Amino acid sequence: MITDRIDAITHIPEEYKQEKPPCPKSVKIELTGRCNYRCGFCALRMRDCQPKPDEDMSLEFFKKITKEMYDAGCQEVGLFYLGESLMNPKLTVDACDYLKHELGMPYVFLTTNGSLLTETIAHRLMAAGLDSLKFSINAADFDQFEEVMGVKKKYYEKALKAVRIARGVRDCGYHTKLYASSIKYDGAQQERMEQLIADHVKPYVDQHYWLPLYSMGSVATEREAELGYRPTAGNQGRIGGLVKPLPCWSAFTEGHVRSDGQVSLCCFDADGRFQVGDLHKDSWMDIWHNDKFTEVRRAHLAEDLKGTVCEECVAY
Repeated sequence: MITDRIDAITHIPEEYKQEKPPCPKSVKIELTGRCNYRCGFCALRMRDCQPKPDEDMSLEFFKKITKEMYDAGCQEVGLFYLGESLMNPKLTVDACDYLKHELGMPYVFLTTNGSLLTETIAHRLMAAGLDSLKFSINAADFDQFEEVMGVKKKYYEKALKAVRIARGVRDCGYHTKLYASSIKYDGAQQERMEQLIADHVKPYVDQHYWLPLYSMGSVATEREAELGYRPTAGNQGRIGGLVKPLPCWSAFTEGHVRSDGQVSLCCFDADGRFQVGDLHKDSWMDIWHNDKFTEVRRAHLAEDLKGTVCEECVAY
């Protein structure tokens, strides 16, 4: 199940607790930096403007870097990072098809807000070999959706419909697993979320799980009052499998690549604060083991982030 894979990444194995760990088995790659939502708690809000379509990652560059990752030991690729990959569905399908049918990547996964998924796109993704399709569902009703996601209410209905569409397509004989995650709120809001998930999500997915409100590099602090409680320090994984914030697994067991080819040490780096290398200039493993990455990992292992770029994120 998806929670087993999540825990395998967030619970740092001993052999990865070093300044220069092995190649991460999982890498998330942002095919596009664009998104049709403007969620109040998301790190994407730190970008001054949306990138242009012609700034999406090229398929040839994607092939180049994933070949390097695969040769170094990567076994899982997420076709997303911060942007909504279905803003460019053709690139997403082509990238999946390359990974599964040409490169032989064992596991390819995608997280989406769902609002752009159509029956045709679902068929193409699953035919391309997508192993996991996960939906992020984080609003209990139309009004909350409009307030928190920052877009028109019509996208809420589309997102919920997409979950049903995906199940119908998957039942045509594809192997793709379907999942969903939601932020765990407090009190009455959580009760409303649980009813929504029970009615509109769980009947159609293989597993649903809850997430804390992550700090997203301190971005989520702006939404504390609206969402009713403080975000967790750093990224502690999923509810039911939380880990301590230090050392942060993001710098040790999972790679993160933005659509412009920049490698980040953080799973929430929308504005480049956490970037440590450029895949247009250096190889994957050269960046994974470079001085910038090594220095930050050393601080995480010592559990003392004073003076580092990560200090604010875990300062709750």
